[in-house]
Amino acid sequence: MATKVNKNGKRPLQQDSHEDNSITKVRKVNLDDSRHIAAVILARGGSKAIPLKNIKKLAGVPLIGWVIRAALDSEVFDSVWVSTDHDEIERVARAWGAEVHRRSPEVSKDTSSSLDTIREFSRQNPDVGVICNIQATSPCLHPFHLKEALEFITKQGYDSVFSVVRRHHFRWKEVEKQGNICAEAQNLDPAKRPRRQDWDGELCENGSFYFATKGLIEKSLLQGGKTRLYEMDPKYSVDIDIDIDWPVAEQRVMSFGYFGKNKPKVVKLLLCNVSGCLTDWQINISANKEEEMVSINIRDQAGINMLMKEGVEVILIEKNPISKALADKLSKRMGCQVLLEVNYKLKQVKELMKKKGLEWKEVAYLGNDDQDVKYLNRAGLSAVPLDAPVPLNAAKYSCNCTAGRGAVREFAEHILRLKKNTMSQMGQDGNCTYEDCPIDNRCE
Repeated sequence: MATKVNKNGKRPLQQDSHEDNSITKVRKVNLDDSRHIAAVILARGGSKAIPLKNIKKLAGVPLIGWVIRAALDSEVFDSVWVSTDHDEIERVARAWGAEVHRRSPEVSKDTSSSLDTIREFSRQNPDVGVICNIQATSPCLHPFHLKEALEFITKQGYDSVFSVVRRHHFRWKEVEKQGNICAEAQNLDPAKRPRRQDWDGELCENGSFYFATKGLIEKSLLQGGKTRLYEMDPKYSVDIDIDIDWPVAEQRVMSFGYFGKNKPKVVKLLLCNVSGCLTDWQINISANKEEEMVSINIRDQAGINMLMKEGVEVILIEKNPISKALADKLSKRMGCQVLLEVNYKLKQVKELMKKKGLEWKEVAYLGNDDQDVKYLNRAGLSAVPLDAPVPLNAAKYSCNCTAGRGAVREFAEHILRLKKNTMSQMGQDGNCTYEDCPIDNRCE
């Protein structure tokens, strides 16, 4: 029986065996190519150097979240998958919008190769015609990389395309000569060492992604047939294998990572929920005087002060009813405006932004519940505390701190890091003027 096709001319993909897969969204299809094109991100749970590396947070986002976001936003895949053997990795993958391929124990061993897993995925999903193996540890991957590389297959008929980076490294090897270990040049003449500007260098695999047709994979190959290289700029070529790579990768991703479709500008306004962000939801009521009290973390207050010192306005939002006296005291203590009983946030926020002449890209939003999702998605920068009951992918940054326990300070530092990087890229002086700001030391 012939395979049915859908209204877009695409053959449907075999359904994942998990029933709760409704979060997955099929993106834009390649109408000029009838094959089903799938992205597969390999994320085994048994990482030795960095335990559960694939979901460890890098700049506030789980490591696989960076590449899932890039793959989905590229809008060239009919499906985006994470292949894993671990329950927590599956949960994070689904939260960020990917489908999940639960790999078998046979391809989950330390000795299993990437190709073993991809071949299993291909067998279980016979309708997939082209597979892109995206490396989870490449957080500076952007949608345009995937779009441009895939066109070699869909428009020019290549069988495989993979990413490379140009390196200017002189290679040597050790050889044994007359019982002694000696050095032997591999790609240069030591008597005529070229200057960097006079040498094209060498193209080396950087492992970010490998596109291959199903026919090639059935021959146990990811590279072969009519093959094309896709050269990536070195600034996007980041890989994480050991702990020492992590801080380097975090600095690189802050400058060159993909933060979503709405590229953030320098933030001019932070909107922050009081309950569930600045506080831990608790309101203490005195039995004697019927006084209301809230607990504020001094680190969060310092974070707000840092932002205001750098010209970022902060407005606190409270949708739950609290006394005006408490709100006034909170406003005085924090040094910023407090909006009370904000039941129609979108309308009020839009009016506020219009009055200040701001775009969403210039606004940062720290929210914590389902009502905040639309604002988290629209804001140029957005974050949620660690304990916020909202989908992981609703915000561009997920705090390591909980509500009322440093989440505001953490997000403030993130905003200032991005501001410094943005100002630096614009050729301006992006140094913080706040005397005790930790950002300068962290970003050097």
